[in-house]
Amino acid sequence: MFKINENYLKLPGSYLFSTIGKKVREFTEANPDKKIIRLGIGDVTLPLAPVVVKALHGAVDEMGVKETFKGYAPDLGYEFLRQTIADNDYKARGADIAIDEIFISDGAKSDSGNIQEIFAINNKIAVCDPVYPVYIDSNAMAGRTGDYIPAEEKWSDVIYMPCTKETNFAPELPKETPDIIYLCYPNNPTGSTITKEELQKWVDYANKAGAVIIYDAAYEAYISEENVPHTIYECEGAKTCAIEIRSFSKNAGFTGTRLGFTVVPKELKCGEVSLNSLWARRHGTKFNGAPYITQVAGASIYSAEGKKQIKEQIAYYMRNAKIIREGLKSAGYSISGGVNAPYIWMETPKGMSSWDFFDYLLTKANVVGTPGSGFGPSGEGYFRLTAFGTYENTLEAMERIKKLS
Repeated sequence: MFKINENYLKLPGSYLFSTIGKKVREFTEANPDKKIIRLGIGDVTLPLAPVVVKALHGAVDEMGVKETFKGYAPDLGYEFLRQTIADNDYKARGADIAIDEIFISDGAKSDSGNIQEIFAINNKIAVCDPVYPVYIDSNAMAGRTGDYIPAEEKWSDVIYMPCTKETNFAPELPKETPDIIYLCYPNNPTGSTITKEELQKWVDYANKAGAVIIYDAAYEAYISEENVPHTIYECEGAKTCAIEIRSFSKNAGFTGTRLGFTVVPKELKCGEVSLNSLWARRHGTKFNGAPYITQVAGASIYSAEGKKQIKEQIAYYMRNAKIIREGLKSAGYSISGGVNAPYIWMETPKGMSSWDFFDYLLTKANVVGTPGSGFGPSGEGYFRLTAFGTYENTLEAMERIKKLS
């Protein structure tokens, strides 16, 4: 008789955003006359930039001609894209990353969930709390997190690093030594950032403890302040302790196109074993490569015109973030984020839980956000709004919310 992976049975309920989607569908069916404004899931709303569309069309034309047709992509991704990434995202910032340390994928979510496969089950992970659910759920599926404790909304074998108003929504170095540390900056869900000096402390800690940092930099394009690092490899010693995950979803609008990459330096080793070689083996065995047309489109955003158009799209969303920040402040809410990230993290009214506030906003203002408790126990009493809506909907949502106060 076949057996199942019983670790899946330990997972509490459904994935956070599936639960939100179900609630919104039920409300919409019961109230078909209501216009719902979605500021919950971090999905973009602007169309692909013209330079990207042009690149896609050109690549499709190539695929229709025998002489330029492409089949399976190289395991690590096409060299033209990896070289472009190395030059623009790393060498331009003083980080020496080689092209064989860059692995092209179909997005940061996939890599965030899959990277744990190259580590032993008995590694202990540390996560920020609140946290992007994929980090914990993928480790739970593998059997690395122990048992879920419903009363505490925690896993027994996970080190939680609270990120609260008292800590400026940044984690402190853990008292218990972890083997794997997940960091995400600019942060999802809180929108917070840390300085290069603060990140250097984590790199030094990881090297001293023999831990590895999984660094999710999916939102680095939204950084506006000078003292905030765009890559962990700006820090001295990071190549011996850190893996970095990047995405084209939020900077170039590829949520429906799918493209990302992970950097695994060859200097990062466990004993004499290079993690680069392990990830290369995993990548080659389980992934057939992102499509050629998508990789061509990805490379186009690094052209002079591509950079200009992407900058304009990011400015559009950050204008939305400013509208949300100012609107919530004028309505009397305590907020953070929205300066170096497209997320605004707000405190719920006193006495109202995160899910209570979700229901309140949905029914009274017909606005959808994300309950903070869905990101971890320290998220209770908080709520996330995204700047990825349209400008018009963002303005209307704030007017609706202000009328409730």
